Amino acid sequence: MIADDFIYFNAIGLYCPYGDFYLDPKQPVKNAVISHAHGDHAVAGNTEIYCTDATYQFMLIRYGKNAGTQFHLAGFHQTFQVGKVKITLIPAGHMLGSAQVLMDYDGVKYLYTGDYKLQPDSTCEPYEYVKADVLITESTFANPETAHPDPVKEIEKLANIKMNILLGAYGLGKSQRLIRMINEIVPRKKILVHHRIMSLNQVYEKAGFLLGKYEIYSRKLMKNQDEYVYIVPPFTFDSYLNAVGVKRLFASGWQRLQVNDLDTLMISDHADWNDILKVIAETQPQQLWTLHGDGKHLAAHFRNTIFVKMLA
Repeated sequence: MIADDFIYFNAIGLYCPYGDFYLDPKQPVKNAVISHAHGDHAVAGNTEIYCTDATYQFMLIRYGKNAGTQFHLAGFHQTFQVGKVKITLIPAGHMLGSAQVLMDYDGVKYLYTGDYKLQPDSTCEPYEYVKADVLITESTFANPETAHPDPVKEIEKLANIKMNILLGAYGLGKSQRLIRMINEIVPRKKILVHHRIMSLNQVYEKAGFLLGKYEIYSRKLMKNQDEYVYIVPPFTFDSYLNAVGVKRLFASGWQRLQVNDLDTLMISDHADWNDILKVIAETQPQQLWTLHGDGKHLAAHFRNTIFVKMLA
């Protein structure tokens, strides 16, 4: 029987009382299962942390000695137990090391997706489908009007820009995907990266996810118009608001983060409406629990077929 209170939100985050652990807690806790290393899912200071090796490496880079007390690293498809709950990490396709969390309690399987995408990405493990009784899915873009464009066609836009490009992107996950795609699709471009991205790239390279050619930013190089693409994190991008001699673009699935209506680079690392429906069809859940977005459209879509509960 599905436990209605298997997980729920409290003041700290998403809590599983049967295992006494949190999924991607917002504040430090005793037991934390971390789906991936983005800052809104992986905070510093937890006591016992369960995650993939790549997530651990990224957290060390970002938080140093404050990353956490004790890390328990699990490979994909390797089952371990926390409290009364058996847990298996499944690739989520969001970024390197990102994991869905498959939880088995009393013969019922609960699948927490974390952030995920189905689009091809050569810089991370691809999304894997798994059957579950309850699918706990992010609903960031769970709107029938949302359809992510072909990322290849988006990158091809860069081919028509002859001047140097200042390309804003989140430093972890997005930047590495962009480096690889630009090298593959527009190889004549010369990629420069912000120094804070370099150490993150090294984790990818050591894990066998080669990104192609790039080098650390040099002001001297960028003084020349030589089709450079300088990839920078958001805080640097915002500080170059009045930069001259460059075309400013920000790579994101969010329209509000685009520079303007004409200069867009719509690259998302989340599932859109159709991909969410595909995951639901493949997972074949009895119940659908939504979070990280608005689940009302999914509730309306499945009102006669699947029980939908909106956790947040």
